[in-house]
Amino acid sequence: MNPPDDSLWRDRFIQINMTRIGGTLVVLLGLIVWQTDIFTPGGSLIGFPVAILGLITSFGGPIWLAKRWKRRDGR
Repeated sequence: MNPPDDSLWRDRFIQINMTRIGGTLVVLLGLIVWQTDIFTPGGSLIGFPVAILGLITSFGGPIWLAKRWKRRDGR
């Protein structure tokens, strides 16, 4: 089996980091919705689950991607 070229590893690195950044942005959006008056007066409780989903994505997404790639690469 030939080793993958550098572009594959670069693309995977970018995907992992974009998953982390995206999850962090979702957490921030959820906190803004939950705690501020920007969208609704007094905040909205819907922001709490959004923030939790962002945390799960930020921490669990890269792990899931790595496991998926290991399985697909045959390791």
